[in-house]
Amino acid sequence: MSEKDVRISRKKPVFPVRPALQKYLKTYQRDAKLPLTYGDLRLFDEAFPVMNKNGRDSLWESPLYPQGRLEQIHEGLKEIYAELKASGNLRIVEHKYIDRIDYCTFGNTHPFRIRIVNRLNDVYDYFYVKQADASRIYGLELEEILSPNQVNYLVDGETLIEEHIAGIPGDVFAVEQLYKTEYNPTRIAKEFVKFNERCLIMLLGDMRAYNFVMQVTPDFDDIQFRIRAIDFDQQFYEGNLKVYLPQFFKENFPYVKLCMEQLTEKTVQQYRQEERSSIVHRVRSERHRLTDLRDVSNQETLTTPQNIAMLKNAMASHFEDPNYLQCVTMTDMIELNIKNIIRQVKL
Repeated sequence: MSEKDVRISRKKPVFPVRPALQKYLKTYQRDAKLPLTYGDLRLFDEAFPVMNKNGRDSLWESPLYPQGRLEQIHEGLKEIYAELKASGNLRIVEHKYIDRIDYCTFGNTHPFRIRIVNRLNDVYDYFYVKQADASRIYGLELEEILSPNQVNYLVDGETLIEEHIAGIPGDVFAVEQLYKTEYNPTRIAKEFVKFNERCLIMLLGDMRAYNFVMQVTPDFDDIQFRIRAIDFDQQFYEGNLKVYLPQFFKENFPYVKLCMEQLTEKTVQQYRQEERSSIVHRVRSERHRLTDLRDVSNQETLTTPQNIAMLKNAMASHFEDPNYLQCVTMTDMIELNIKNIIRQVKL
């Protein structure tokens, strides 16, 4: 595999939240009237780089705001945190303060990362303020509906608020913890296979190791693992099929290598089938919401005709199913993915 095999469009446009999607968000209680917008946070005078613990540039910057606006910004961010975590109940922020605001120029949505601290015990949390991107919102919704994970976010016009997803960054875990003796390597390999399968079905792209986290949970007789996506910027935009298969990114080779060491073709197929069955159960319980999401997204232009044509041909070849050639949108391909796994589960 070479880098040219998996191309990512760094110039992917930010798609606006149109009225139909806004109506959907209101129906499912994802909309909010916020005291502060993404544009408000962009009005800083200057910024200085934030270094990581090793003294290297973290790609985040710390913006400097006029002193007269800083208190207003901090109060607005506390209200946003209360809305995200407690439906606007300000009691949860009575003893909290905004410790820092960081800004990232890397990526499509140029997020702000907010660190909020409880002054009574120094426990802190993070949340993110981003430019609202319709394709990213569809990715968050599909994650909520089709994956085993819950996501918490709010949208107000051009502003997107996201809860922090805790976990060990996938690239850090691969270097520092992948082969820890107390970990069962087969469980990690199994989780990567399931994650790989889920990304293809959902058409969630660019899941390189630094775009997902590993959640490690001690159980009564072993340690459980779950891979969670944390970046949804490349939701059904690219035309290259490999973009939607984490196994093809060179950054994920440690996980691929572990799978080759620990799993047989038979067990890989077993774990893929387990993930498909889990998705079918979630589809059945959320079928009305999924239908609403399909109807809204099919009204929008969220990629290029060239990308759709390229991907549907690749999907038809990959699955040996000519029905993909009849798909008109990326959403059509996800719907056909789901229909196919429902048929397989019934067999």
